[in-house]
Amino acid sequence: MTRLQLRYLAHARSGDKGNTANVGLIALEPGYYPILVREVTRARVARHFKGMVSAVERFELPNLNALNFLLHDALDGGGTISLKTDAQGKVYSTALLRMEIPVPAALARRLRPARAR
Repeated sequence: MTRLQLRYLAHARSGDKGNTANVGLIALEPGYYPILVREVTRARVARHFKGMVSAVERFELPNLNALNFLLHDALDGGGTISLKTDAQGKVYSTALLRMEIPVPAALARRLRPARAR
């Protein structure tokens, strides 16, 4: 096993609802979805965003090969009252894609560009 950023396995979209950021993580190929389910846990995402959110909820969407995360208290009150630069939580998707997870070494070699190895 080796560590690989999620950006090689998935794409993501994020937005907001009040003080909660919503991040959808979608497998680039159906075969990557089981890896996401196994490795992108609520606890790992909470650690990744430690100090930025108060709690994380995870929802599985197998028909879409996707996971959805709610990041509570992520937006300093929400878009209309927050003084944060990203009051709508758009950057959380990019931040999640930078998280590293363990994957089989052969898969990492196949997905990671040569200059990043």
